[in-house]
Amino acid sequence: MANIFDLFKQIAKEETVGNGPVEYLIVGLGNPGLQYGRTRHNAGFLAIDHLAESCGARIDRAKFKALVGEATVGGKRVLLMKPQTFMNLSGEAVGEAARFYKLEADRIIVLSDDVSLDVGRLRVRRKGSHGGHNGLKSISEHLGNDGYPRIKIGVGQKPHPDYDLADWVLGNFSDMDMEKLKEVFPSVILGIKKIAEGDVDGAMQCCNGK
Repeated sequence: MANIFDLFKQIAKEETVGNGPVEYLIVGLGNPGLQYGRTRHNAGFLAIDHLAESCGARIDRAKFKALVGEATVGGKRVLLMKPQTFMNLSGEAVGEAARFYKLEADRIIVLSDDVSLDVGRLRVRRKGSHGGHNGLKSISEHLGNDGYPRIKIGVGQKPHPDYDLADWVLGNFSDMDMEKLKEVFPSVILGIKKIAEGDVDGAMQCCNGK
């Protein structure tokens, strides 16, 4: 028999999510597997996990080559997604979900790491090129355009130019850098809510420069 408190939580979750159609897809980028959990490339996974926790949601259902969960963000019913295809094939999961829910690119919000920004710095973009990020490149290819908003999460630049980029992004955050990252997650959530409300400029104001 289910614990009565668990039942209350489930009822509250169902009331929060609602029964309307999915209006936005929120994608956190990263690589699946415990060995990648604290790596710089998984900043998107870490951010969307924080968003799910704040919404009382769980990203634990396998669908669209991803782990997904549903929540209400900014008054909109959204699908939270963590692609399980590895970073350079992230677009397979995103494209499949976008076609299923008939979502245009501007209804897809992507959270990604960015090596050009200091750790914990944020930058919102309404659209734009992938900038060499393989996850964004794959998404743009599978959507057929780059008109999706994204929140870039700074993970810091390579320590010197000769340092291998793959080694850098697949390296773990230090404890200090992880704390810096966690401190800006509330701003990431606020930015997501602003975008879901149709206020990308507001998202830029609350995130860019943070």
